Amino acid sequence: MSAIRILFLGDIVGEPGRKAVIEQLPILKQKESLDFIIVNGENAAGGKGITPKIAIDLLRAGAAVITTGDHVWDQSEIVAYFPTEPRLLRPLNYPEGTPGHGSVVLETLKGRIAVIQVQGRSFIQPSLENPFLAAEKEAVRLRADGVTTIVVDIHAETTSEKIAMGRLLDGKVSAVLGTHTHVQTADESIFPGGTGYLTDVGMCGPEESVLGRNIESVVWRFKTSLPTRFPIAKGPVRICGVTLEVDAHTGACLSIQRVSLLLADSPVCQPEPPC
Repeated sequence: MSAIRILFLGDIVGEPGRKAVIEQLPILKQKESLDFIIVNGENAAGGKGITPKIAIDLLRAGAAVITTGDHVWDQSEIVAYFPTEPRLLRPLNYPEGTPGHGSVVLETLKGRIAVIQVQGRSFIQPSLENPFLAAEKEAVRLRADGVTTIVVDIHAETTSEKIAMGRLLDGKVSAVLGTHTHVQTADESIFPGGTGYLTDVGMCGPEESVLGRNIESVVWRFKTSLPTRFPIAKGPVRICGVTLEVDAHTGACLSIQRVSLLLADSPVCQPEPPC
């Protein structure tokens, strides 16, 4: 049985996160014998959005596909870049005519691999079209086209919406992996139909932080309810994600394992403008 080894890394936060990921991707690819790497880059530019340069740097470092989320358009120059780079995804459930694509199929030495990105609708803006209908329709289309290895990134706030997506797509895709909340959950599993699932893969960003942001600024906001800026935190970075083994013939998930790697010697970063 031929297995495809896939690494999916969670939300990359700011310069600390992206420098660590760019540094570690070639190491992880060799160490873990990876066939395919997916990263979520929607917080890679100062914590909000992604730029063309950052996308290119991540792809050159070894990422095969970059997913995004609700901050996808926060950097204005990315809008014109989307039509030029099919490996950079925005949520599939944006209206027709939105720049870019919500899914991609890539040829690999172990066959075709597809990635789908959808965004939830509970407690997250902007409110997009129904992600359940969009994801199911796209999964069925891809399977009909002969693609069996399909990974779905659901970028959503609530655990219930992510779990429901996993159950809906069980048996239709290889894995449903949650992003957006930046906190890695401990519910990795393989559903009865053969779909790997994890509610949130976590973030790639500063360990001593509040979701990658400076602790004092966030605490002050909660204490006072007054507006403030949330600069990216400093210090050692933790890389979080998940590794999958997928049956190259059937697309069924054979194993799913969380990744949580604390880098004691994280790359030195220059201060970024607060967001």
